[in-house]
Amino acid sequence: MKKLFKEHFGLDATAIRIMKSKLLKFMLNIYPPYWGTGIIVKYISPDFKEIIVEMKLSWYNHNYVKTHFGGSLYSMADPFFMLMLIQILGKGYVVWDQSANIDFVKPGIGTVTARFLITDDNIKTILKNTENGKKYHHKLEAQIKDEKDESVASVTKILYIRKKMQQNDL
Repeated sequence: MKKLFKEHFGLDATAIRIMKSKLLKFMLNIYPPYWGTGIIVKYISPDFKEIIVEMKLSWYNHNYVKTHFGGSLYSMADPFFMLMLIQILGKGYVVWDQSANIDFVKPGIGTVTARFLITDDNIKTILKNTENGKKYHHKLEAQIKDEKDESVASVTKILYIRKKMQQNDL
């Protein structure tokens, strides 16, 4: 794919990464479970190390007491760390969500925002722990915050990561 874009459109690696991040953002924003709950992906960095997602409170995503429905809050956080690591690590790695936990800190009212960040230290740790082909479980956390920048929910994800075996490794 990269070769196709480079040869036919004259795009370099940076331009291709920017296009991939914009395409993923577009696809997520028209994905029915997000579109239907009002979840909007606001930003995906070209290196896939940061994603910002928001959700406004509306009649179709609030609960009985008129605050954000907990399932919608979790949906904001569900796929992002996995999607980010798949893009960062590339096709040579298997990345799956192993487990997840959400702690509801206070009622969510108004627009809530989640920022997902994978640091260079996270990547170094993952690469170090998977270099021998063994599985590795990596813990990542994100906060869902309200308009006052106060935490509404804390999300913890454990990701299963393993370097794929090459044919000559067998």
